[in-house]
Amino acid sequence: MESIKVFSPASVSNVGPGFDIMGFALHQPGDEVIVKKSNLNKIEITKISGDNGRLPLNPNENTTTVGIQSLLKDQNINVGLKIEIHKKMGIGSGLGSSAASAVAGVFAVNSLLNLNLSNDELLKHCMAGEYVASKAFHADNVAPALYGGFILIRDYNPIDIIKIDLPSDLYCSILYPDIEIKTCEARKILKPNVKLKTAISQAGNSAGLIVGFMKNDFELISRSLVDHLAEPFRSKLIPGYDKIRDAALNVGAINCNITGSGPSMFAFSTSESDALKIVRAMKNASSKFTKSNKTYVSKINLTGPKIL
Repeated sequence: MESIKVFSPASVSNVGPGFDIMGFALHQPGDEVIVKKSNLNKIEITKISGDNGRLPLNPNENTTTVGIQSLLKDQNINVGLKIEIHKKMGIGSGLGSSAASAVAGVFAVNSLLNLNLSNDELLKHCMAGEYVASKAFHADNVAPALYGGFILIRDYNPIDIIKIDLPSDLYCSILYPDIEIKTCEARKILKPNVKLKTAISQAGNSAGLIVGFMKNDFELISRSLVDHLAEPFRSKLIPGYDKIRDAALNVGAINCNITGSGPSMFAFSTSESDALKIVRAMKNASSKFTKSNKTYVSKINLTGPKIL
C-alpha cells in the first residue's frame, strides 16, 4: 500500500468513579486520518479539516504526528509520510478527540508499514500523542479507542490494560453542548488530595461498577455510577448540568454523568428506543443553557479503529 485511511472512535472516559482508569469506545463520532508514503523523508501534515484552523500543522505539536514520530523512533524507521487529519468531533468535547487522532495515526502507520505490532506495543505511542493535548499520561481515552470495548487500566507503572465484559443490551446517550473545556485546564481545578472517606467511597463505586457490568446488574451499575473526585468540580463548568442529568433520569436513564473533563455528558440505558428518548430529553434541557448542542446514540464499540 502507498496510502491508508483510518477511522478512530470517540470514547467516554472516567465513566463516573473511574477517574483516569476507565473508558469505553463509541461507534460515533470519531476522527479520520489519511497517511501517504512520501519521498521527502520527513513527516508533514498536508491538511487538517473540521478544526476551524485551530490545530497545529507542526508535526512536533500535533497529537497525530507526535504519536507517529514516537512509533517510528522506537522502531528505528526513517520514512517520509504525508498526513491528512479530518476532525469529525469537537475539540475539547470530552469525547477523546485528541486521543482518537493519536490512535488513528499510530494505527494507520502500523498497518501501512506492515509493522504487525500489537495494541499493547502501540499503546505507549498513542499515549505520547495524547500527552500533547492533555499534558498528562493517561490512557482512559486512548486505550478504549485503540482496543475497543470497555477498558480498565488497573495500574500505570507498568501499564496494565484489562477488557471488561459488558451487557450486550447496553446503550449510551451522549449530549455535547456547544462549549469547550480543555482537559489540561479541567485537571487543574481538581483537588490534589482527598479524604480517606472519599477515597473509600470512590473505590467502592469503581469496584461496584465493574461487577455490575460483568454480572449484567443494571441496578448495581446505577448506584455505582457516582463520582466523588471530579464531578463535584467539573459539573460547575457545564451550564445546566443538574437539569440535564435530572432530565435523563426522569425518562429512565440508568444513570448520567460527565464524559472525560466535559462538557459532554453520557447516560446509560438498555434499549435503543430508551437511548433516543433520553438523548432528546437531555437536548431539550440543555437548550435552555447553550445555543446549540449535538447528540449521539451508540452501543459500545467493541473493535476500535478500522481501515476505511
